[in-house]
Amino acid sequence: MLWIKALHIVFVTSWFAGLFYLPRIFVNLAMETPGSTTERLLLMARKLYRFTTMLAVPAVVFGLVLAWMQYSGPEGMKLPGWLHAKLLFVVLVLGYHHACGSLLKKFERGTNKRGHVFYRWFNEVPVLLLLVIVILVVVKPF
Repeated sequence: MLWIKALHIVFVTSWFAGLFYLPRIFVNLAMETPGSTTERLLLMARKLYRFTTMLAVPAVVFGLVLAWMQYSGPEGMKLPGWLHAKLLFVVLVLGYHHACGSLLKKFERGTNKRGHVFYRWFNEVPVLLLLVIVILVVVKPF
């Protein structure tokens, strides 16, 4: 079980690194006028989004395996309240990840309507989600 937990932590950390950086690229894209650096930034964003998606899959899979190993029994899954809350926030992270993909498509099509200030605030969302998830896992408040 410790191997699964270690792998889960590594993939979650790597996934969040991508979620922290991708919106920073969006900030720069929103500030750019069309030109050569825009294409380079779009290429970076596409590659990072793909790589981040590949990291999200094992992070989620290892997390579900951990929950199953820890809380399954003859009477079925009995998840504690904090884990229900954590899973809700993981779904929100997955939604944020998907939103990043949608925003990237808008930049690629040249249909982005939002300015760099929006993306600076958008960039803070994964920090807050990670903070809540870590507190739920460590403190187990309920």
